[in-house]
Amino acid sequence: MNTKEVRQLFPILDQEVNGKPLIYLDNAATSQKPLPVIEAIDHYYRQYNSNVHRGVHTLGTKATDAYEGAREKVRRFINAKSTQEIIFTRGTTTALNMVAASYGRANLQEGDEIVITYMEHHSNIIPWQQVAKHTGATLKYIPLQPDGTIDLKDVEATVTSNTKIVAVVHVSNVLGTINPIKEIAKIAHKHGAVMVVDAAQSAPHMKIDVQDLDCDFLAFSGHKMCGPTGIGVLYGKRELLEKMEPVEFGGEMIDFVGLYESTWKELPWKFEGGTPIIAGAIGLGAAIDFLEEIGLDNIAAHEQELAQYALEQLSAIEGITIYGPKHRGGLVTFNIEGVHPHDVATVLDAEGIAVRAGHHCAQPLMKWLNVTATARASFYLYNTKEEIDQLVVALQKTKEYFGHVF
Repeated sequence: MNTKEVRQLFPILDQEVNGKPLIYLDNAATSQKPLPVIEAIDHYYRQYNSNVHRGVHTLGTKATDAYEGAREKVRRFINAKSTQEIIFTRGTTTALNMVAASYGRANLQEGDEIVITYMEHHSNIIPWQQVAKHTGATLKYIPLQPDGTIDLKDVEATVTSNTKIVAVVHVSNVLGTINPIKEIAKIAHKHGAVMVVDAAQSAPHMKIDVQDLDCDFLAFSGHKMCGPTGIGVLYGKRELLEKMEPVEFGGEMIDFVGLYESTWKELPWKFEGGTPIIAGAIGLGAAIDFLEEIGLDNIAAHEQELAQYALEQLSAIEGITIYGPKHRGGLVTFNIEGVHPHDVATVLDAEGIAVRAGHHCAQPLMKWLNVTATARASFYLYNTKEEIDQLVVALQKTKEYFGHVF
């Protein structure tokens, strides 16, 4: 399936914004949804909408089969050992908070260390800040190299025998840095720490094998990988999940409820209290089918080509600063000298081009970069070099406009 054929499956791309053809370059925030995903959710609501697990009637059975079938698709997608290791959540944020609240608070104490990096999304910083406050543990940061990468020597120097948790983003949502998770996990495990991975920006774009990475927990969101909003995944090694307490209590996650004591269902359901995100899981399953049909390797190669092309083209524009390493995921984060990123994004929007501007939920990284905000163009399987060419033209217009104003 070529890019033109792929684009035809995304109805939202066939429109104009401010009188110009839409160029959607905000995929790191959320991706667009293809027809197979839209149709799968529509079919559920039209044909077999029902709650799962509880009913013995036909619709309930169909809904349960589809919901649990989606769990198996996720298991296969990341090569987990068992569906018991796949917990459906509202997204990456919820999944990381679950690990922090359930595993972190129960297993850390004063004198222990939590190690993260300056490039983390707020969702992988604030939960650990709260765990540190609650337990008396210390939060430590792995230094970054000038290009925004991690040197494993710095990981070795930061992680100690007191470290209990190492939590690192797989691909930075600002720099595009692809971190060596497998190697970092080895260092963490050597010191007896668990490895937590934020895969929000990697799961949509490259093959992930949790057994090969040997991470202990991994989190990602459906809405960044052609799936619906409000659905995500927490992967955890079974032996760790078995020992963890649920963070939400109520229907469906219980085995027996007495007047004063209750017991929990087995994995994965003990972490999925209440009516789960049924349509979201079904939509995520359809998204996985779609991505696997195209091929994660093909998607990764396409995005690498776009990212390198964008780096070359944007680097040729005088007055633009680009952040992050040369080898990166499918995004380019930049600033134009003398122009605020919000103004850049506003002018680009007038040209029908959607980019993201702000701190990208990464304020510590903005401080490290010595900026308050940046603009970001992020690519996916339906973007083209021609769209990047249009971005370059629009950025030249932005420079000329604000140069004239000032």
